Amino acid sequence: MTKHNRWLLPEGVEEILPSQAWPIQFYQQAALALFSSWGYDLVIPPLLEYTDSLLLDQSADMDLQTFKLVDQLSGRSMGLRADITPQTCRIDAHSLQQNSPLRLCYAGTVVHCLPKSQLASRTPIEVGAELFGVSSLDADLESIQLMLAAIGLAGIADQNVHLDLGHVRVYRGLVEAANLSAQQSDDLFDAFDRKALSEIDHILQAANVEAELAEMIKALVNLHGDVSILEQALSQLAKAPESVCSAIIELQQLAASLQQQSPNTPLFFDLAELRGFTYHTGIVFAAYIDGLGHSVANGGRFDNMGEVFGRGRPASGFSVNVKALLSLVSKSPQQEVILAPPLSTHDAALQQLIAELRSQQHCVICGQNDIEEVKASHIIERVDDQWLVQPLSS
Repeated sequence: MTKHNRWLLPEGVEEILPSQAWPIQFYQQAALALFSSWGYDLVIPPLLEYTDSLLLDQSADMDLQTFKLVDQLSGRSMGLRADITPQTCRIDAHSLQQNSPLRLCYAGTVVHCLPKSQLASRTPIEVGAELFGVSSLDADLESIQLMLAAIGLAGIADQNVHLDLGHVRVYRGLVEAANLSAQQSDDLFDAFDRKALSEIDHILQAANVEAELAEMIKALVNLHGDVSILEQALSQLAKAPESVCSAIIELQQLAASLQQQSPNTPLFFDLAELRGFTYHTGIVFAAYIDGLGHSVANGGRFDNMGEVFGRGRPASGFSVNVKALLSLVSKSPQQEVILAPPLSTHDAALQQLIAELRSQQHCVICGQNDIEEVKASHIIERVDDQWLVQPLSS
């Protein structure tokens, strides 16, 4: 690397310049204030932890996303977090150990070995909220409603947010009934993720899956659409295991609540939805906005993840990809800038005026600055022995 290209950053890693950094910072503050108003307490988990804590047994997919290194003090393997949810689970299970429902929120950067989509960042900034200790559908509904409210902070109307919903027990219930080998299960999961129906059919035939069950598994590929698809699913999967049918009924109940509470938000259901980390155990959801090829927020249920830390509890939550969300929003208007004489001007009245202006959230820059470069709209000048804020002629 020469001095001419030492400024290069790794692919998918970007620096955030002032025009983006301030809106991101203001959004994070607004989101955390929103979470607080819903009863969520702020936690700040570390960016770096031992991999034993970050890489839970049921999250092999997270292992592929985690940068690993060796701790020079202990010799143990450490990792940069690729997801904050396991950290909040550790806090709930070990650090706080509260028996009643617990609401936690966070804001921070995660680091991914690979981008989740072609144009996605490998260092997303996330804000999120998790509700522990509530097993009912109320927790999932609260998570979704709070997620929609957080997206609304960016000025995006409800009707422009497309909510994609699924339930992992639909897919898992059918696949468990097929008694596939570990390799066959992995191959089927990959084929479903790509909606490759011919591959799915080949895998099921090779595994000698009973014809009726195989047809129900293959039917999942086309079971997506508006809320009416759920009734169709109950009909097509009527002979599926009870866990499958109860999962679809849960989605119907959730849909009824969402249609009442968020009537302007379009709902889309996909019973073969497999995106996200594999630790999800129930309802999963994602928010999409026109103009962006990937979701701006994701969430779902992740019951009993805390078992590896000594205590498993029901849990539901979500995270918002702040950089992705704000990439769709018009940039914030420039703050008004007032130019003032240099600090070396020892004048008590001038210093008092500057302090008052800054206390009123005005931006005051002292010194010999280029008016056009700093986009100043006013200047402080001495007029008849008084310091006054004067507009600059355009």
